[in-house]
Amino acid sequence: MKILNLGSLNIDHVYRVPHFVRPGETLAATEFVRNAGGKGLNQSVALGRAGAPVWHAGNIGEDGLFLKTLLDASGVDTTHVEVISNATGHAVIQVDDTGQNCILLHGGANRSFTPEQFDRILGKFAAGDLLLLQNEINDLEALIRKATLRDLRIVLNPSPFDRSLAGLPLELVDTMIVNEVEAEALTGEEQLDAIIRVFHEQYPNTNLLVTLGASGACYTGKSERYSVPGRTVAAIDTTGAGDTFTGYFLAALIAGKEIAICLAEATAAASISVTRMGAAASIPKRAELASGV
Repeated sequence: MKILNLGSLNIDHVYRVPHFVRPGETLAATEFVRNAGGKGLNQSVALGRAGAPVWHAGNIGEDGLFLKTLLDASGVDTTHVEVISNATGHAVIQVDDTGQNCILLHGGANRSFTPEQFDRILGKFAAGDLLLLQNEINDLEALIRKATLRDLRIVLNPSPFDRSLAGLPLELVDTMIVNEVEAEALTGEEQLDAIIRVFHEQYPNTNLLVTLGASGACYTGKSERYSVPGRTVAAIDTTGAGDTFTGYFLAALIAGKEIAICLAEATAAASISVTRMGAAASIPKRAELASGV
C-alpha cells in the first residue's frame, strides 16, 4: 500500500509576539523566521520521518524549490511536485508566549490544480492505496470523486475548516481527522460523546479521529472506540502538532499496527513537536520516539 498526499506546500513567515495582534494595534515582533510549511508538506514530512512509503503531489513557484528539497531529505517521493508560474503559497503565523498560534494563509500555487493534473497524478496509484487530503488546495470535491472512482481510500483532515466543506461528498471519505474545534463545527455538538454520535449518524461508513490537544485523542469506527491520554510537556509552539499526529498515525496504520498503537505513536510524536519551534522543523524522526511506544 502507498500513501499519496495531494496537498499544500507553503512558505511560513513566523513572528514571535507577546500576544496576538489586536484590531487597530501595531505590535513589534520579538523574533522572525522563515520556515517550510503547509499542512500538506508537514504531513508528508511526518509520514516520511515515520518511515511510511509516501508520495507528495503539489504545486510550487520558483520561490518554493527549497520545500521540495526538504521533502526529498525527509524520505518523501516528490515525483509529482510541479513548479508552475504562480508564487508558492504562504502563511503569516503569530506565536504568542504561551505557544499558541494564529495563521493568515494565502493559497498561491496550491490553488492552481487542474482536472488534467489530478487525473495524471491519480493514474499512478492503484485501488487500496491511501489518498491523504487537507483543505488548502482547490477543487476538493472533484478530487474526492475521482479518487473514489479509482477505489483509493480517502483520509481527510478538513483544515482549515470553512463553509466549503459542507458541499463535499464526505460520505465517500474513509477516515476524517479533526481537532476539537473542527469536530464541533462539523456536528454542532460540544461534548465528545455527542460529537461521535452525531457524526456516525451522518456518516455511518466513515471512521472519525478527534485530536484533543493535551487531553489526547479518540478514534471511533462502526463498532469500535479507542482513546489515548495526552502527554504533559513544556510546550513552546503548537504549530504543526496536529500534522505530526496525522502523519505518524497513518504511518502506523498502513504498517498494520493496531489502532491503539497508532494513537500512542502519534501522540508521542506530537508531544515532541510542541517542545520545538516551527512546523516541519519540529517534526521528530522515528528514532526519537521513546522505545516501547
